[in-house]
Amino acid sequence: MAQAGPTDVDRAVAAARAAYEGPWGATSGRDRAKYLYRIARVIQERAREFAVLESLDNGKPIRESRDVDIPLAAAHFFYYAGWADKLEHAGFGPDPRPLGVAGQVIPWNFPLLMAAWKLAPALAAGNTCVLKPAETTPLTALLLAEVIGEAGLPPGTVNILTGDGATGQALVAHPGVDKIAFTGSTEVGKEIQRAVAGTGKKLTLELGGKAANVVFDDAPLDQAVEGIVNGIFFNQGHVCCAGSRLLVQESVADTVLDRLKRRLGTLRLGDPLDKNTDIGAINSREQLDKITELAAAGEQEGAERWSPACALPDRGYWFPPTVFSGVSQAHRIAQEEIFGPVLSVLTFRTPEEAVAKANNTPYGLSAGIWTEKGSRIFWMAQRLRAGVIWANTYNRFDPASPFGGYQESGFGREGGRHGLAGYLDA
Repeated sequence: MAQAGPTDVDRAVAAARAAYEGPWGATSGRDRAKYLYRIARVIQERAREFAVLESLDNGKPIRESRDVDIPLAAAHFFYYAGWADKLEHAGFGPDPRPLGVAGQVIPWNFPLLMAAWKLAPALAAGNTCVLKPAETTPLTALLLAEVIGEAGLPPGTVNILTGDGATGQALVAHPGVDKIAFTGSTEVGKEIQRAVAGTGKKLTLELGGKAANVVFDDAPLDQAVEGIVNGIFFNQGHVCCAGSRLLVQESVADTVLDRLKRRLGTLRLGDPLDKNTDIGAINSREQLDKITELAAAGEQEGAERWSPACALPDRGYWFPPTVFSGVSQAHRIAQEEIFGPVLSVLTFRTPEEAVAKANNTPYGLSAGIWTEKGSRIFWMAQRLRAGVIWANTYNRFDPASPFGGYQESGFGREGGRHGLAGYLDA
């Protein structure tokens, strides 16, 4: 795959600037909406192609690519097409204006979906874009470029650069970029924040997380177990909002853990292109090494490790679904983002203790609450320091709903009306 250098970044930014000051800048909101609708429709028409390519590129099960990633990517373009000619009614003033050229850097865990999250609101608001996909997962972004060309957008409106962190660094530092949007690790997010400080560039960051999935004794336990599995083992745990900490009330802890282990025994790990696969491959050797190192640290610090009987394929990067019980808040596996199929189980006695343990993290991206009491859901939601909170479900996404966190999980929102704010000068 090509490694874009500073010259390539210069050319991409210049092309984006020329499109912004030329044909795309002169395009009405109504016509921008037509382009976005076209992109969405072509993604739907080529959904099978996108799904197969996403699983080949990323390692996630084809069922997830087919049923989640691709439909949601199309839905985001459909949704923001609806906003393109209504920006004056979005609550950002009577005449909100685009910022100009947006530089966008996306991660490897949801390659196409993250591209849609970035491009759709930026284009709806009238900006032009330079997008850099992750170096390990560029394929669906390149196919999306083909779709955008097929939709007929003016040349230079969307530019896609492949390359590693050096390419992203050059894009972030480029003086011709008016806005930076980044999704990725907290460490890189901090570097980007330092790089753009004092430059006048607008910035949004969607970073890491260490979400608590809180299960009370009155919760529907079978439903909660399904939510726990979806919360941490979806996409092999390669999810920034993964429910990687399970907080379960002491009185039902043994029951929940027993049911969870039985459920994990039914999961299938293997070929991502097999539609019966539940857990696919780890994205890279680097990520597998990180998961392995933190899992070993959990054992060394005294937590009890359990995995179902699971034969790993001989080729590729694989890690079995893993549950740690007897975890304390001081353990690394309870504090650090693992970004893999590893669940840390802690217990609590009272709602107050649950809140204290859930909030004992530098992150603030997401959380889950499982209880039959609506009053308890609201009580907990008011006290949990998380940007997104699910009640009696987990990992539910909708293009109309804003997503984002605070503290070391970043700032700004993607999705919904709020997702337009980062791309408008209002």
